[in-house]
Amino acid sequence: MKKRIVSIWFPRLATDRIQRRRGAELAVRPLAAVVEAGNRIMLAGVNRAAEQAGLAPGMTLADARAVAAHLATAPADARAQAMLLARLARWCGRYTPIAAPGGVDGLFLDITGCAHLFGGEAEMLADMAGRLEAFGFAVAVALADTPGAAWALARYGGPGAVAPPGGTARALERLPVGALRLDGETAASLAHLGLRRIGDLYGIPRGSLAARFGQGTVLLLDRALGHAEEAIGNPRPLVTPRARIAFAEPIGTRADIDAALNYLLGELCARLEDAGQGARRLELAFHRVDNSAQMLAIGTARPLRDAAALARLFRDRLDTVDPGFGIEAMALTAPAAEPLSPAQVMLDDRRDAADGIATLVERLGNRFGFERVRRAAPLDSHLPDRAWRGLPAGVAPAGTGQNWPRTPPRPPRLLPMPEPVEAEAGAEAGPPVAFRWRGRRHAVRGAEGPERIAPEWWRDDPAWAAGARDYWRIEDETGRRFWLCRTAPPPQWRLHGLFW
Repeated sequence: MKKRIVSIWFPRLATDRIQRRRGAELAVRPLAAVVEAGNRIMLAGVNRAAEQAGLAPGMTLADARAVAAHLATAPADARAQAMLLARLARWCGRYTPIAAPGGVDGLFLDITGCAHLFGGEAEMLADMAGRLEAFGFAVAVALADTPGAAWALARYGGPGAVAPPGGTARALERLPVGALRLDGETAASLAHLGLRRIGDLYGIPRGSLAARFGQGTVLLLDRALGHAEEAIGNPRPLVTPRARIAFAEPIGTRADIDAALNYLLGELCARLEDAGQGARRLELAFHRVDNSAQMLAIGTARPLRDAAALARLFRDRLDTVDPGFGIEAMALTAPAAEPLSPAQVMLDDRRDAADGIATLVERLGNRFGFERVRRAAPLDSHLPDRAWRGLPAGVAPAGTGQNWPRTPPRPPRLLPMPEPVEAEAGAEAGPPVAFRWRGRRHAVRGAEGPERIAPEWWRDDPAWAAGARDYWRIEDETGRRFWLCRTAPPPQWRLHGLFW
């Protein structure tokens, strides 16, 4: 199947963005987006009213005000414009999963195999342009076999220009050479030699053209004609698992949304299983009849393709969905996926402990943010203070990674710094018979130890200036257990952790 590429051009994107933010009243008066260039202020974009007044990008602000005294201006924001293009590319996911910004004022869409879902290529382009114009954008769309040809037709070929499959060369031959995305100097040099149309370049040997005007000129010509490959910079991998459903009538009830989600999860999990993968992140898009889109995203603590488990993660998030006047389509994608081998199911339905921990991490992470849910990971140190570090729980599945060192039992609660206790001495090298901590006396009923832990000799740590510590696991008369250490000289007892 021959590729079919759509180019969407927003000729006044900079001013359209400003008008959308400040109100439509700016559309009826001259408006320009300005940028500072050296010691001058230049026009980076103008709206339709400014064009009709004789203004154009590239003029200085002083010259522009001489032509249109009531010109309104606003700073051009390249970063905000790029973010807007990225959002528009995501919105175009209603037409194709392969959509990405193309330059600073346009988009590329690979609609190969998608047009029939919208009644054909002409109908898809008309729907696309109509919806974008309803958003308040000036827009031109074109369709061809290559990104370069579609780009040229969108800007130089007239409204809704379409090059039929295999007809790229004929569609481009009458367009100016600047439509090949050449820089102004190269285009002017070609025109000076009488090579003003793209068709004028067809009969020139590629070697001669490259020698005079550079290999880049030849490459752009070959890309436009389809003789050289040009990839569309898709923001997500082309093999992203995806499922989509369109409704004959818009839906809006929670029951219908749940049913559609269950269908999408079943389709997506089947594709993940075929690929031997599990999802680490899912994105669910709701396309509403008012042309707006709403997105929900969930993460997982380990690769997952269990539709029921994934539905539970979406359950609370669906309460935030506003169907508006109705949802006409839903799309579910897995932009992050990892290899997942088939797992043996236990006959008595018991779950592995790691699965239980991962399920808890997923619920907490999707509610509070995965960066706020942390797990302890071992460090290469035998000092209790340095033997662990906190990591986001979603970085790796719980229970994997570096193993904890084999040491005597450690308390689940470790105090930030050992706290002094008043100990009633027992045997000279043994544990105390009782100790007082935070104003309460604890009689010692049993003790295990000592475990001697010495500081690392290559580190100068004031907290370990007294040298090695002897640690005891001590149980008081009520059955509560403590982790006490003794430093010397002189002997002093401290509490470092709790087993309860």
